[in-house]
Amino acid sequence: MARRSISIDEKIEQQKKVVFQLKDRYDAALAELDRLQQKRNELRNKELLKAIESSDRTYDEIIAFLKNENEE
Repeated sequence: MARRSISIDEKIEQQKKVVFQLKDRYDAALAELDRLQQKRNELRNKELLKAIESSDRTYDEIIAFLKNENEE
């Protein structure tokens, strides 16, 4: 059997395919990460609202507390 030599152009095309496949996987992984972070933020927001609703503090007291924490 004769061994077929692969030209540089064929190697470039093969490598392009590899890179595009990896980029697709990267983009999918990045989208999944974004989805999970959004879900975490939604859960945190719900938890925060629940804590505020069950608190005996007023809205203004909570806002003042949060602003004071940010200033320190």
